[in-house]
Amino acid sequence: MRLNPGQQQAVEFVTGPCLVLAGAGSGKTRVITNKIAHLIRECGYQARHIAAVTFTNKAAREMKERVAQTLGRKEARGLMISTFHTLGLDIIKREFAALGMKSNFSLFDDTDQVALLKELTEGLIDDDKVVLQQLISTISNWKNDLLTPSQAAAKAMGERDRIFAHCYGLYDAHLKACNVLDFDDLILLPTLLLQRNEEVRERWQNKIRYLLVDEYQDTNTSQYELVRLLVGQRARFTVVGDDDQSIYSWRGARPQNLVLLNEDFPALQVIKLEQNYRSSGRILKAANILIANNPHVFEKRLFSELGYGAELKVLTANNEEHEAERVTGELIAHHFINKTEYKDYAILYRGNHQSRVFEKFLMQNRIPYRISGGTSFFSRPEIKDLLAYLRILTNQDDDSAFLRVVNTPKREIGPATLQKLGEWATTRNKSLFAASFDMGLTQTLTGRGYESLTRFTHWLGEIQRLAEREPIAAVRDLIHGIDYESWLFETSPSPKAAEMRMKNVNTLFSWMTEMLEGDELNEPMTLDQVVTRFTLRDMMERGESDEESDQVQLMTLHASKGLEFPYVFMVGMEEGFLPHQSSIDEDNIDEERRLAYVGITRAQKELIFTLCKERRQYGELVRPEPSRFLLELPQDDVIWEQERKVITAEERMQKGQASIANIRAMMAKAKEK
Repeated sequence: MRLNPGQQQAVEFVTGPCLVLAGAGSGKTRVITNKIAHLIRECGYQARHIAAVTFTNKAAREMKERVAQTLGRKEARGLMISTFHTLGLDIIKREFAALGMKSNFSLFDDTDQVALLKELTEGLIDDDKVVLQQLISTISNWKNDLLTPSQAAAKAMGERDRIFAHCYGLYDAHLKACNVLDFDDLILLPTLLLQRNEEVRERWQNKIRYLLVDEYQDTNTSQYELVRLLVGQRARFTVVGDDDQSIYSWRGARPQNLVLLNEDFPALQVIKLEQNYRSSGRILKAANILIANNPHVFEKRLFSELGYGAELKVLTANNEEHEAERVTGELIAHHFINKTEYKDYAILYRGNHQSRVFEKFLMQNRIPYRISGGTSFFSRPEIKDLLAYLRILTNQDDDSAFLRVVNTPKREIGPATLQKLGEWATTRNKSLFAASFDMGLTQTLTGRGYESLTRFTHWLGEIQRLAEREPIAAVRDLIHGIDYESWLFETSPSPKAAEMRMKNVNTLFSWMTEMLEGDELNEPMTLDQVVTRFTLRDMMERGESDEESDQVQLMTLHASKGLEFPYVFMVGMEEGFLPHQSSIDEDNIDEERRLAYVGITRAQKELIFTLCKERRQYGELVRPEPSRFLLELPQDDVIWEQERKVITAEERMQKGQASIANIRAMMAKAKEK
């Protein structure tokens, strides 16, 4: 398919800073991949001097695949396509000395972070999950705003902020002592380094001579600053974004970064992509009219050449049970009549709690479904166990990893032994692993616990020494040495589950071997590089899935961004749900409207909205008003279901069951024919 004029202009403009304002479904990934090819084939850029950055591993993989198809593997060799956090990790790996770090650092995931902060803040903040989560979010926001602990303390306005800033300082000091980084450090540290170190900044500006950034409206303060520092005065870059799809302000995203570009780069060329290749004209008309109620710096209007399409529908239900029952019935009937696949349907909602009642009715009617946000491969316990072993092999200061593996499998090293070891290590400013080798430890530890501990740490030391010479052999010996397969059969609910878990371990070992050995496209990695990549992938991929099986998709509106489905149900279209009550209270309706816009533009062919007359919230029965966003749609394109006679719950259930039974009977007869 040829590029349209807007896409062609976006590909060919390479002489200065460029903002591609890409509407939903306008082919932005195609523009980025074609631009990379244009830079290499027509503009003389070497692939190793081009970097393309996005937000998810899934998007980065898709981009890599498309570039490989366009250019071929040989021409694409050396090209950097990654997430922001992987780029940050690469900078840290190369510049660890300038950061005052050791090369064998580890990455903390959110589980490690919670455990450490809970320990460090004992007696400082309430022993409350909500308060702890508020602290974690506050520290993350400070890091995203490029604030160090001392700067956060200086800006603290009240007692709570002062306590949180003190906790941030304790947390930061512990990470440094253990040679550990958390997720936000992967952007914070490279950005601060590039700000302060001219030599390093020039080195990276020379390395990355053209930068492309996808989903630019989702960047936070630190990511914007990182981009600005990498492109420098040369300002050879293209950022692709859509201010109408900025829905992540709650995690630090700043749609105003699109506006800042105009101020920081006065020569900025703005190119609009307004032709949509996904949705019908009627769906786009609704989206355009809805989002026109928001203020805009850059005006755009999506259009389509795919035909005007079916009318939008609004279904009214008596309550949430009736809503789920109606959606299920509509879906079954539509699936049967149109001979579609189940994966063609998506049910989108504002909050995860709304999914439960839909699951209930889909299960009752034997309709296969998948909820977005399932368990990531790297979040599985067996994978976390092996990764913890690998982390302690590459970073002996990683106490969190040590505590996970010390009794996996069981080694008769009890809590009392570990507590005494921890006290000994703390007073001597050593890691748990290093402290276990101290001769004086026998003053504190004796008996079976001490023997088991020293046996374990000496064996681990032998594996570490082997890993320095032969990492693949070392990991193989480690898995066999702990007899992990037997441990899985002892602790898994069934032999089949144990086999699946061991299969996952073998898969991880296979991936690790490939990365250590390298191939024609990728240089061989060291073991510590492999471990940090795996840990980062776990943190990035939670909630992502490439599953292609035939299932109805259930997901939040936030999770639906970037996806498309022929038939979409947007449920819970009520004031207090969409827009969310907190946004109404805070007068932050614009982002909720953008969220509705994202949901509408997921639909390719048909779009159905649902709302309830009554709904139970926090134990109380409420009568919500229809969402203002439904009233903002072009009413001549929307069919509102006519009011129906109120029926009892028993009558409705009988009627619903009869209706679904009739549909199933029709389907059975059709199969017999």
